[in-house]
Amino acid sequence: MISTEIVKIDPQNPQAQQVQRAAAVLKNGGLVIFPTETVYGIGANTLNPAALKRLYEIKNRPLDKPFSIHIGKIEQLEGQVSEIPAVAWRLMDKFWPGPLTLILKAKNGSTVGLRFPDNQIAVSLINQAGVPVAAASANISGNPAPIDFQDAIKYFQGKVELAIDAGKTKLGLESTIVDLTAHPPRLVRESAINKEDIQQVLNKKVVLFVCTGNSCRSVMAKYYLEKKLRDLGRRDIEVLSRGVMAIEGLGATQEAKQVLSEQGSDASGHFSRRISADIIRRSDLVLVMEKLHEEEVVRIAPDAKNKVFLLKEFVQMHNGELNIYDPIGKPIDVYREVFAVIKEAIERIGKIL
Repeated sequence: MISTEIVKIDPQNPQAQQVQRAAAVLKNGGLVIFPTETVYGIGANTLNPAALKRLYEIKNRPLDKPFSIHIGKIEQLEGQVSEIPAVAWRLMDKFWPGPLTLILKAKNGSTVGLRFPDNQIAVSLINQAGVPVAAASANISGNPAPIDFQDAIKYFQGKVELAIDAGKTKLGLESTIVDLTAHPPRLVRESAINKEDIQQVLNKKVVLFVCTGNSCRSVMAKYYLEKKLRDLGRRDIEVLSRGVMAIEGLGATQEAKQVLSEQGSDASGHFSRRISADIIRRSDLVLVMEKLHEEEVVRIAPDAKNKVFLLKEFVQMHNGELNIYDPIGKPIDVYREVFAVIKEAIERIGKIL
């Protein structure tokens, strides 16, 4: 038995000094009971083998059942995982911070469950500890997960160094778990987030077209693919366009709008936007007009290299020339020629999406 220090913290206005105290205990190898928005958990420093061993022992948990890792900011993912698929970024955009655990490929070749809790105490604790935090619900394996501090401490009084009393948790349900290493992704546990909301994100794909200024080529590609998808009755694909040198907020060129109008599409509402790492990461397929665009996309988001393609690769007779050149400043007939190439590529892409 050890002496368990109990610290009461206001969940709406966490006292910095108290959180710092708990973070120091955690960093130095102690076990800490802390609240999340779902249930109470016990945290351990994953870099401390003795702390992890104790967490397994007091939880009575099989050694082949790993703990999830809790993070306090998205940047902390990089040290834990080897690959983050586009659908993971979209799930994080929608549900993090929040009651969702994602299983991803770990750097050591296995898998790891990751969660970003929506709780000020938990996030502050993790960030101030400055170490990867393994966490498990504060209950003996097989028993209900505790949603109130009194239910958490009754299991582990004298077994952890510090326990944070923040009253009752906000949601009182465990996190939903999605395994993104499975193909297709698998809902492991439906809980705080329901199956329908998860499935809505899992079922959607994102296609991103990239050109230079996001005023003509990528615009024509985006609007034509959207029309094609509408004609097919497809609502499961989101189509985006960006430019590597775009000036934010400019409209499409008059020629691009005219060519699209001839196809039954209205691009009058388009405004140019510059490409970013975030938009690349959440896209399943990135289609660029020139080799220099491909190079810039990979420079911004190196982990995206396997999903970036030159659009002209999908044209049957490209004779080795894979750049679709910029028609900006050229007559409308040049725009029509460029659009014809884009259209052929998209006709083929539409059959495989």
